Amino acid sequence: MRRYYFDIREGDEIFPDEEGLEFSTIEKVQEEAARSLADMARDAVRALGGDSQKLSIEVRDESGPVLQLKFTFAVERRRH
Repeated sequence: MRRYYFDIREGDEIFPDEEGLEFSTIEKVQEEAARSLADMARDAVRALGGDSQKLSIEVRDESGPVLQLKFTFAVERRRH
């Protein structure tokens, strides 16, 4: 199995994954990244006031980048 690293990007900040996880297929890597990004988005929406947010997970292996998942959203309040 290969080891994949899931670096998290929130806006302009990046949080590198130092440990990584092992997966047997790229499909399983993509599932894990999508699940993690969905969790991040849910938590960010709860904490968000009226701003926009850009989140992504950048997956790499020992050879370099493998895939990237992005999620962008904005909250626009029209009334209080």
